[in-house]
This record gives sequence, structure tokens and C-alpha cells, in this order.
Amino acid sequence: MTGAAGARMAAQLSERIIGQPDSLDAIVPYVQMYQAGLAPEGRPAGVFLLLGPTGTGKTRTVEALAEVIHGSPKHVLRIDCGEYQMEHEVAKLIGAPPGYLGHRETQPVLTQMKLNQVMSERANVAIVLFDEIEKAAPSLTRLLLGILDKGTLRLGDNTTVQFERTLIFLTSNLGAREMARELRPDFGFEAIAGAGAEAEDHARLEEVAVAAAKRKFAPEFINRIDLMLTYRPLTAESMEKILEIQLQELANHIARRMGDRCFYLQIPRRARRFLLENGTSVEYGARELKRTLHRHLMHPLAALVADGAVPPGTIVRCDLHSGGKRLDLVPLEEAA
Repeated sequence: MTGAAGARMAAQLSERIIGQPDSLDAIVPYVQMYQAGLAPEGRPAGVFLLLGPTGTGKTRTVEALAEVIHGSPKHVLRIDCGEYQMEHEVAKLIGAPPGYLGHRETQPVLTQMKLNQVMSERANVAIVLFDEIEKAAPSLTRLLLGILDKGTLRLGDNTTVQFERTLIFLTSNLGAREMARELRPDFGFEAIAGAGAEAEDHARLEEVAVAAAKRKFAPEFINRIDLMLTYRPLTAESMEKILEIQLQELANHIARRMGDRCFYLQIPRRARRFLLENGTSVEYGARELKRTLHRHLMHPLAALVADGAVPPGTIVRCDLHSGGKRLDLVPLEEAA
């Protein structure tokens, strides 16, 4: 049981992350343990490995947690592991030791100051994200062993960084291709409906993802992870909810940026269906939907605004073109 506060946090996360309720429910108790002062001593408050296909909400979960805890998704210290694929690049995380070339010029990425900067007045916990951990050089995972086990990191200048007041997230796409093969080979918008929604489907996908992680990482590394969570492919229902959220975010963005020149969007059901059909991809998940919104909605909308064709207060109707290949954006009368 998570209690009333935990239920509220889980509900807040669920408003932001669609289709992954099990993962969100599993993370909340670790946050509550830290907030209650009951987290283990001498190690991070929680270490999570988020597995599954791209575009299913792994990175967004970390940002959403920062938003709920700190009030902003920017309160995350993010390490893009794709930038540390070579052994010598890992030194940038801790800095060069005194006497080595570049000691003064190289500022470490993982410093106590940077951890403190992603805390807030609302919470004294730092959220650290190692994104796409499978891309990192082996020396980075060896460096992580000390952090995950003892909660400390020694920098090149011999200073120590404390990680007790941190929640550490590792994301990975390991096993994503195998997961796709486990499901249907003809993975279109209609096929997504129900795929991964059943318990046996999710159990199979979890086995595939965890097996891939265990092949990649040494047992001593796996043993220091508190939770391995597998994100399932998004269902058609989830994609519809994500579209509604993104359209609302777009409306809010227009209101903020345009101010007195604000206008309104009218998007009928057939236009939304077009966006979903073109924005659904098993390979890229919800990220493809965002790209589709930019290509078919934001770009032509920006062109209309740049041409001065959208007066303040106008309703812009975004409907499906007669050819069915694009959207028509037509400025109508002013809103009442």
C-alpha cells in the first residue's frame, strides 16, 4: 500500500505518463521511503533500470517525476550515455586528476554542485538520469558500481560527491527488437490495439528485456539495481490519450507565445484519426506522433501565421484534405 500521499503522486504521474501504470506504481514507494527519512544509508535512495522500446515513456517518466517532486521537468541531471561511448570520454564525468593535461580546463559533469542545482526548495533529492546506458563505454558502468553500492564518487581532484540524496534512473532500449518480434510482425495502428495490454504479453516482453539486460551487464551491476521495469508498447487507446495531451499542450503553447495575438484550433475527429494513423510506429512509439504533429500541423500553421493569415481570436479549422494525404488549415470567423 502506498497511502493517500503515494496514491496522489501516482495519479499525478499517470496524468503525464500514459500506458505504464505498473512502472509508475513501482517507483512511488521508493520516493516515499526517501521523503519519510527511511531510505537505506550509504547508497542512493533508489536505482531504476527502465527497459523497453523507444517512445514508450521511459525518459518522460523521469521528467514527470521531477515535475511532480520539484515543480519542473528541468530538475534532472541528465547524462546522455551516447556521448561516452569511448573509454577516454568517460573521464569528462569526473575530470582529469591534478598534473594531467586539461586538469583545469575540464569541468566534471558529476559534481556535488550540479547535484545540488537539480534539487529545489520543495525537495532535497536529486534526480539523475543516465539515458541509453547500453551505449556507454564499460568504464562508465564500472564507475557507476561505486555510486550504486556506496553512494559516493571520487572526482579527479580527489573531492567526493555524495549520492545518498539521489534517485538514479538508467534507461535502455535493450531487447526492443526482440520485443517487437514477440508481438505481431504487421504492427500498424489497428494492430497496436490490445498488443501488450494482456498480462501474458507483458510477462513475455519483460522476460525478453530482462534477459537482454543480463546479457549486456555484469551480475554485480545488475545486483545493485533496485528495480528493472519494462515499458510495454503503447496501445491504440494510450496513443489517443497521448494525442489529446499533446494537442492540449499545443493549445497552451499558442496561448503563452502569442499573447494578445492568440488564436484557437478546431480539430475534428477525422483529422485526429489521420494524425494517429500517421503518427503510430512500433519502432519510435509516441515520438513519431510528435514528429507527425510538427509536420502536418505545426509547420503549415506556422506558415499561415507568418503570412499574417490568422488574425487574433480566429478559429483555425484543421480538417482532412479531400485526398486524405494531408490536413487543410482554414482560418474561420473569430471565436465567440
